[in-house]
Amino acid sequence: MRSANGWFDKFMPGIMRCRLDDLVLETPVQAMPALSARLGVDIRIKREDLQPVFSFKLRGAYAKLLSLSDDERKRGVICASAGNHAQGVAMAANHLGIDATVVMPAITPEIKVGAVEKQGARVVIHGDDFDTACEHALGIAEDENLTFVHPYDDPEVITGQATIAMELFRQCHTSPDYLFVCVGGGGMAAGMAIVSRYLQPETRIIGVEAAESASMKAAFEAGEPVTLDRIGHFAEGVAVKRTGDLTYRICADLLDDVITVDNDEICAAVQDVYEDTRAIAEPAGVLAVAGIKKYFAERAGEGRSVAAVLSGANVNFARLRHIAERAAVGEETEALLGVTIPERPGSFLDFCETVGLRGITEFNYRYSDPREAHIFVGVALKGGVKEKREIMAQLLAHGLPVIDLSANEMARQHIRHMVGGRAPVDNERIMRFQFPERPGALLEFLTGMQSDWNISLFHYRNYGSEYGRVLMGIQVPDEDGARFQEFLQSTGYGYIAEAGNPAYSMFLAPL
Repeated sequence: MRSANGWFDKFMPGIMRCRLDDLVLETPVQAMPALSARLGVDIRIKREDLQPVFSFKLRGAYAKLLSLSDDERKRGVICASAGNHAQGVAMAANHLGIDATVVMPAITPEIKVGAVEKQGARVVIHGDDFDTACEHALGIAEDENLTFVHPYDDPEVITGQATIAMELFRQCHTSPDYLFVCVGGGGMAAGMAIVSRYLQPETRIIGVEAAESASMKAAFEAGEPVTLDRIGHFAEGVAVKRTGDLTYRICADLLDDVITVDNDEICAAVQDVYEDTRAIAEPAGVLAVAGIKKYFAERAGEGRSVAAVLSGANVNFARLRHIAERAAVGEETEALLGVTIPERPGSFLDFCETVGLRGITEFNYRYSDPREAHIFVGVALKGGVKEKREIMAQLLAHGLPVIDLSANEMARQHIRHMVGGRAPVDNERIMRFQFPERPGALLEFLTGMQSDWNISLFHYRNYGSEYGRVLMGIQVPDEDGARFQEFLQSTGYGYIAEAGNPAYSMFLAPL
């Protein structure tokens, strides 16, 4: 166990006195029997998705507002958030009769903007991400003399989130061997770690971050908080470039480990939660469950009982399509393959006979060559990676060359939706971009692009996220290479050059 370093003296008296039950629900603890049986551990999750704002964030926001002086309440409060913290502050302020302003980035889904407005808060849309919105909120706070309510790096917010653990340990009949907590800025992890170390010092505490926004893990490795250059926003509730200074110090002292999970593992955890509870969680809400799966897949038999928090359910309905697609890959229940078969009658039948009675989830093909055909195929798996390897070996044995595209981002996000033949295109540079989901993003890109560079390929698909994925072919002569690189840097958008991607070579590369 790490040293408590005075955190008990600083926080536990306030946590013990913290009373939020006139607004915050005591959420139930629920078993996950199917996942428990698969992993060989007893898993219990605390259903913070059942709070009035469908997220644990209400606790910290309400605790902070309760701590304000009469003068601070009269002046009003302000916060920056793309969703859950905003709703928590808005509801708590409405309950206490405090004027609230919420600054939200332009990428915030309308469902979350509407939820905040329904609580009577003033909404200001500014910037493309949380950091820009936060800076603007701090400026407004200074200009209008408002109290800024930080989403995580505040003692009162941490105290409010700590009440989750107070309830959890009272509700559990036996002390869990492990406690898994999701980590964004670290407010909930810090608060729950203090209570856990105080009440159940033998419980191992594991923080879980999204791999594409792992600011706490980066801080652990550097020995201090660091600002990440770029983060992903799939799990937007934990998409934080820099963990809190206070939350880092607490977590560094009290957490046993911090692990990361990728987007496919997150999507698979959404499915696990649904199958065990019928709850539809948001990506950030299931980080702890995804962490449990990853941790015990590598450490079978180490734990007897595990507790975790299902932290939120503010998911856009449009995103569920994408989550369902990626969950199959995360659970390894679908293989995506690129297969070369002879271009002759009966070859598709030969392929199907080779695959056998396994289900075909997807099949994409268009004639492009008189000698051979390239097909993009999805195959349902029951035996995971082992079965996928068996299928590939069988195809190779029948003279059908095959490549595994299951982990190929371009194939999963774009190729599977656009297989349709090739075109004679010169000087094509194939790029994969991440555009902010806001009006004008594409126009800004095209306006800044060299006027004589032609777009030869374009594919975009919205799946309900704050960022859209774009696959683009641009015809750029070799002599313009340096200017093209300067242009890419000037956009500020994330990009990956995909010329060497086998999925591109197989299905889209120019003739």
